[in-house]
Amino acid sequence: MGSVFSQVQLAYLHEGGRLGRIATVGADGIPHVVPVGMWRHNVELDSIDVTGRELEQSKKFRDVRRTGRAAIVVDDLASVDPWRPRAIEVRGRAEAIGGPGALIRIHPDRVVSFGLD
Repeated sequence: MGSVFSQVQLAYLHEGGRLGRIATVGADGIPHVVPVGMWRHNVELDSIDVTGRELEQSKKFRDVRRTGRAAIVVDDLASVDPWRPRAIEVRGRAEAIGGPGALIRIHPDRVVSFGLD
């Protein structure tokens, strides 16, 4: 089975070293967006796995556990002169997986990217 990501998107995700911004929705319905530095493309599951220190105690973890949904944007600037932003947005079903090595796993329903070509 192939990936939901294009080859160009996969290459960008696997370059590493970029911050992501994970978005969840709180119990009050208000969006919550925070930067995350520890994420990776899980090749086996074709998901985005987000980890971090004390993840299980975080609002984002609780939000995902409650709603089962999340989004992440990974982006950077390829150049500032000329201005060339690049990004991938991944939205989808999400799991809050507790225990040692706790993580938020986002299964893509929608992938949008720009500036990668």
